Amino acid sequence: MNTSIETIVAAPEFQSGHVWLAGAGPGHPRYLTLEVADALAKADVIVHDALVSDGVLSLAKTTDLIFVGKRGGRPSVAQDDITTKLIELAKAGKRVLRLKGGDPFVFGRGGEEAEALVKEGIPFRILPGMTSALAALAAANIPATMRGISRSITLATGHAAGTEGDLDWKALAKTGEPIVVYMGVSTIGTIARLLIEGGRSPDTPVAVLMAATTPDERSMTATLETVEAEVKRQNFAAPALIVIGRIVSMQAILSGSAQ
Repeated sequence: MNTSIETIVAAPEFQSGHVWLAGAGPGHPRYLTLEVADALAKADVIVHDALVSDGVLSLAKTTDLIFVGKRGGRPSVAQDDITTKLIELAKAGKRVLRLKGGDPFVFGRGGEEAEALVKEGIPFRILPGMTSALAALAAANIPATMRGISRSITLATGHAAGTEGDLDWKALAKTGEPIVVYMGVSTIGTIARLLIEGGRSPDTPVAVLMAATTPDERSMTATLETVEAEVKRQNFAAPALIVIGRIVSMQAILSGSAQ
């Protein structure tokens, strides 16, 4: 018996004037949840980030696609303007799908946008997505946690590394546990230095996963001591995730027979 996606999802009706905040996963459409795939077929307008791939957008039934992507060091749409646009579209009676790379509540500013919608009395839903960090690690055959190697994992943003009010990287170093860094390619030198000063060995393995699950996917391994130079030498750039810790050493072991 054939079962439709709509039957499986059994989602509430996507009503006019509602905003659904959705995660598009790490890049490739195969990582979409059924719920997000269903929403792509129902939305009147899609407001999407730079990390949402063309493959994902090709599943949309609407042609009303609004790009509001942000990229470090490049001209970007201000967050206040994005929020204002969502509110305007909803008040105009549109079914608005706010589509973000990864998960909307993991470094996706979904919480900020949801709070603004609450203040305006606009109904919304959260559609979780596969967060890019865990998907990228899995695709690269790096276990996020593994008995005997890691007992926890930290997801951190690296764009403000070394500035006042940023994370205490030296304290993170003392945990000895793996760290996955979002938005850290341009600051990896600072991050590596602070972690070493905090007690991490310069020989700690590091993986850089660029454009994971997309046709532009690239990966490299290095150490805390060498990663900054290797990123520059191999011309790695955003979007990329940086994995720091002994779990990186499992990649070589697991990749031998992986498909």
